[in-house]
Amino acid sequence: MPHLTRPTARTPHHLGFWCLLLGSLLLLPALSRAQSPEPPTPFRASYTAKLDKGLALNGDARRSLTPQGNGVWLYRTEVNSFIANINESLVLRWDNGRVVPLRYRYRLSGMLVKDREQAIDFDWDAGVATGQYRGKSFELPLREGALDPLGYQLQLRQDIRAGRRDMRYQVIDGGDYDEDVFAVVGEDGDRHLLKAEKVRSPDAKRRTYLWFDPDQAFLLVRLLQVEPDGSRYELTLSEAELGD
Repeated sequence: MPHLTRPTARTPHHLGFWCLLLGSLLLLPALSRAQSPEPPTPFRASYTAKLDKGLALNGDARRSLTPQGNGVWLYRTEVNSFIANINESLVLRWDNGRVVPLRYRYRLSGMLVKDREQAIDFDWDAGVATGQYRGKSFELPLREGALDPLGYQLQLRQDIRAGRRDMRYQVIDGGDYDEDVFAVVGEDGDRHLLKAEKVRSPDAKRRTYLWFDPDQAFLLVRLLQVEPDGSRYELTLSEAELGD
């Protein structure tokens, strides 16, 4: 799924899932298992999502990555559900295997949630990120490799494509830096799906798993999140288009 917000006191668990599933969409496949830095593969994709909390709640998400010329890309996501609607976008440059975020925008709205917006502008020449979060302005010094809530997702996809199995990212979100960690933990099932996990503290009750199909160019085929109360959230690919 919209940016992958970390479910904390500021984000209800059910919203955390919708943001999480959006984050997972970025892991759409490259056309080959290349080891050298290559530009991302343009795509359009649709996903369905299901919340099992004693009551079935379904939604859908659409994501696209399109080149804009001169090394600039546009990354967009839309989510529509009974719980919330999310519109999210990122303008970025692709530089020698790295996502360089330039302009990030996010908006959450819905009948059951409070509207929320976030904006981040990256001035790499000045070494500063400025933005707005929940109506408050912020300014941060840019760390080397700093990313936004969408950009790190695309970087993760490219790193897995390049053969990395442990990934750690510095992400500007909510007016401060967060660290996101992922690991590929092995193969699963007769189809030899590649299984990855979002790494949390050892005592964390929440678990998030993602499955990718090497026979379909590492397409994300499933996402599962299990909450501390046993609730399950599942994401399933319904349609994808690769290439220009």
